[in-house]
Amino acid sequence: MDSITLKNYRCFAGEQTARLAPLTLLVGENSTGKTSFLAMVRALWDVMFNHFDPLNFREYPYDLGAFEDIVHNSASTEDKVPDSFEAGFSRTQSQPENDAMSFHATFKDHHGTPFPETRRIEGKCAWIDAQSKEDSFNVIFGTPRDEWIYHVDFDFLRFDSSNSLYFRVSTYFADLRGMVNDKTPDGICETIPTLSELEELSKIVRALYSGLSGVPRPFASSPVRSRPMRTYDPVRHSTDPDGWYIPSYLARMYRQDADEWQELKSSLEEFGRKSELFDDISVRSFGDTGGAPFQMLVRKWGKRRKGAHRNLIDVGYGVSQALPLLTELLRPDAPNMFLLQQPEVHLHPSAQAALGSLFCDVAASGKQLIVETHSDYIIDRVRMDVRDRETGLKPEDVSILYFERDELDVNIHSITIDEQGNLQNCPDSYGDFFMAETRRLVGI
Repeated sequence: MDSITLKNYRCFAGEQTARLAPLTLLVGENSTGKTSFLAMVRALWDVMFNHFDPLNFREYPYDLGAFEDIVHNSASTEDKVPDSFEAGFSRTQSQPENDAMSFHATFKDHHGTPFPETRRIEGKCAWIDAQSKEDSFNVIFGTPRDEWIYHVDFDFLRFDSSNSLYFRVSTYFADLRGMVNDKTPDGICETIPTLSELEELSKIVRALYSGLSGVPRPFASSPVRSRPMRTYDPVRHSTDPDGWYIPSYLARMYRQDADEWQELKSSLEEFGRKSELFDDISVRSFGDTGGAPFQMLVRKWGKRRKGAHRNLIDVGYGVSQALPLLTELLRPDAPNMFLLQQPEVHLHPSAQAALGSLFCDVAASGKQLIVETHSDYIIDRVRMDVRDRETGLKPEDVSILYFERDELDVNIHSITIDEQGNLQNCPDSYGDFFMAETRRLVGI
């Protein structure tokens, strides 16, 4: 995603568009909509790729409530509460020109919950609209020359990759392609798209399938991760925002794939040393079977000798809080997008700064990170790493979104950095607090 647009959503009145980048940092006061922003990114992913239906705006770690809690309400009797809210995103940067596209959805109240009543995905020269009815979809295919309507009953749909709405649309296109210059298919459309028009429409469907064909859903973290345990019993592998399953994931890799374990272990330890959290991480198994209990151990090295292995529960809380997030970022099967809430929780300044460098590394490898943070150490390290060319991340690969309160509403400011790491396009309020504290410190 290269930008996201919100309209009448939560604390965002009217329409606002924010620039996204491989690494996007969300900053601002508490309760200014940063978590709501992350929730909408995941919701748009789900709606476009049809992972879940109906859409769940209460799925952990984002519980946004019912429709009336989500649609913008200024709390003023003079203003009418909107009957819908809208959101969308575009994908243009770092993509072949023909694959550039945008997606937009309008959400309305359906028995107290938001439902995407209309969805539009638009490519360079074509678009597809899906309009939800009580028991069916009207799918409208459009090009500058004409439009075609395809009616699909809900009774014939299962919302999965084998028989989803877009699978049926793809099949429909295949049928149309075989009918070009032949008779019109009965009851479907009055005209037939040309081969070039079908190709443009097919590009959109292929883009939809890129999300249905094994591309992982964005990983969303909670601001507080799981607490450490002295001894773990293996649990079923199931990704969760708190990282409860991470110790079992690491133990299973240790027991079943020595090469992958050594690679991940080395990456974790490299960060551990840079952050000064730990120098070594290991698994102690109490049996040879996959179901045997185990412990997670870490240790620090002194200048002359190595320290003792210590149980994860016996070291600083920051280590156990960082480990789930580090594993998600560094694991070999990591998803393409991360939505992270306050990853700096319980970390000291040098570890927070090291986390900023890790974000740069991960984003430079082709992943997209959207990070809600209150840490100046993370922001400053990102700026310095881009300035010093520590990774392949360029200034345009970083976006800082500043959420500024305006009475009962919030405005999003897109801040950029230049090649020297300087912030650009900053509103005056961004630095007011920090400057005020500095002036107070020096007695001005």
